[in-house]
This record gives sequence, C-alpha cells and structure tokens, in this order.
Amino acid sequence: MSALPASSPPLGWPVAFRGSAAVAAGLVTKKVLRGPRYLRLYPDTYVRRGADPPDLRLRSLAAYRYVEGRGVLSGHSAAVLLGADCAPEDAPAEVLVPGGGQREHAGLVVHRDALARDEIRPCRGVVVTTPVRTGYDLGRRPGLVDAVVAIDALTNSCRFDPADVLAAAQGRPGARGLRDLRRAVTLADRRAGSPMETRLRLILVLGGLPAPEVQFPVQDEARRRVVWLDLAYPEQRIAIEYEGADHTRPERVLLDAGRYTRLVDAGWRIYRFTKYQVYAEPGEIVATIGRALAAT
Repeated sequence: MSALPASSPPLGWPVAFRGSAAVAAGLVTKKVLRGPRYLRLYPDTYVRRGADPPDLRLRSLAAYRYVEGRGVLSGHSAAVLLGADCAPEDAPAEVLVPGGGQREHAGLVVHRDALARDEIRPCRGVVVTTPVRTGYDLGRRPGLVDAVVAIDALTNSCRFDPADVLAAAQGRPGARGLRDLRRAVTLADRRAGSPMETRLRLILVLGGLPAPEVQFPVQDEARRRVVWLDLAYPEQRIAIEYEGADHTRPERVLLDAGRYTRLVDAGWRIYRFTKYQVYAEPGEIVATIGRALAAT
C-alpha cells in the first residue's frame, strides 16, 4: 500500500503564507503557528519571525496573501516590490481591492478604486499595480516632495518617462489630486539616483534656485573614467553631493577622498550634505548654494 502524496505547500511558504493552508498541508500545527517561530501579521496570515521587525517588503508579501484573489498590492507596497523603495520608514502595507468589502487592519491600508486589466502585473510571485499606475496613485497624495520622490524612484527603477504617469489620469477627470499629480510630474526627474537626492534637489528648486543638473558626468581624462555628480551647476563648476550611510564605509571613504581631490583639482567646488541638513536645515542649504552661485 503506497503512502498518500503530500499536499502542495501553500502559496508564499515559508516567507508569507496563510496559516490554515500550511496546517492543511501538514507543514505546521496550530500550536507551532502560535509559537515563537512565526508572526501573525493579518488574520490567518503569517511570516517567519526574524531578529528584526518585518520590513515593508515582507509585510507587503503577507498583505498580498491576505487579499489574494480579491486585490493586488498598490502604493508603496507595489513600489517596493518593483524595486523603487521610496516609502517612509513607518509606511503601512497597501492593497487595492476594486470590489471593496475588505477590512483594514493594523499596519494595512485598503484602497478601493477602479482598476483596469492593463494596470496590474505579476512581480516576484505576487500581483502589483504597474509602475505607471503606482506612480499615478502615489503622485496624487498630499505632500509634493513625497509625490516627486515616488515618481522619481519609479521612473528610475522601471525606466519610463514621468509624463507617462499622466496617461493613467485619462478617463478619470474627477479623480482626487490631479492638480498635485501634474505639479509633481513637472518637478520629477527619472535620473535621480535616490530618494534623498530627490529631496536635496527639491530643496534647491522649491527654495527658488535654478534647477541643477542631475547625475552630471565629469570626464577624468587622465584615468579614462567618468565621475558622476549627484547634482551640479556645470557652468559655475558647483558639485552637490548627498552623503548617505553608504559613504561612511571605510573603503568608500577612501575612494571618495581621491574622487573629491581630483574634482577640486579640476576647478570644482564640492558641497556635501547629509540627512541631518536635508531634514533639519533646508534653509541653510539654499543659502549656502545661493551664495556659491552668486560668487560666480
């Protein structure tokens, strides 16, 4: 007598899955699910417990399993799965359920809106709103800077023009936030290298300074290399760099030292800013770069 075939693992196992399906498949027991190995995020939806709290990507995968068959990932959840991590640190998971009837839970936002078939796509084992539709949704939200950050990140990661986001507005003349969306698209630049670079650029532009060049290449003829500047005013030879955590690594510090020395030797003035200046001293950034531009 042959043994009965084992049930197939549930979708998402063992990363983010429905607990009832895992129990039915014989992979865990109810007691194990309630133990320290797994964390319940939403009703009947679990993830493997780690040393750190679940990040947005993991919470989004769990959110999809929770609404699977009824909705898709949207907003910042769709963006992070699409490779455009532009969400605030405390951003909730987001799903779009066109038919409604889905309750919200702590850490989960449920949107109810019309969704065309060509506005969704599979991505990393789940279904998300397309990059253009995701940009349309995030670009209409309150907060101009956050809207531009989202559009920059999506257009850079997914390689499309910011103006394409407006195509999703066709046929939705009464949608909320269309004026904000158009303004955000006007300020967006798909060349932006990171959300913080976008924030730094917007401090300058919204502060009344000319729009700088984004990811400007400077030829290093002696070494036959190109040095890419986050932001630049080429005519004035002003370079503006955002220094994130990656620049604090010992090897990166050593590389940056030589890079900046060569730029200074070529006549560039270099201004370096961190998250502390971007968030706490935007006026000082505008004043500093304004003086630099006036000096030339």
